[in-house]
Amino acid sequence: MGAVQLVDGLVGLPADARTKEQLEWIADEVLEAGGEATIWVARPGSIQQEQAIAQRMADAIAAEYRSVAAVATDAMELGDGQSRRRTLGRLRRELRRVAARDFFPPPERESARIAVERLAATVDVDAAVVDR
Repeated sequence: MGAVQLVDGLVGLPADARTKEQLEWIADEVLEAGGEATIWVARPGSIQQEQAIAQRMADAIAAEYRSVAAVATDAMELGDGQSRRRTLGRLRRELRRVAARDFFPPPERESARIAVERLAATVDVDAAVVDR
């Protein structure tokens, strides 16, 4: 969902339509199970606090993108054709999951996408060699 822990027991989420809808679904499920659920909306006390929260969220996502790029690079250098293909599928799914929580896209987003595309190109080359 793209949450950032603000303090113990308190997380922040971007206030957009997608997040609101997801929270409403969760609240409905809790209610259907016989529990209680409310959604509270809050705002940071200052622009500086808002920017700090957004930066923490972007930093966390950037770390995930760096991890994807590193795995893709390692797979190109160390993997065989079959393991590259499996890794490519896993990394494509991971990129989609990370992008779904990426409300403040960092530069690492593009680097990860490029690394995965490069891995895909090696998988395509491996497949072409096998087809010969």
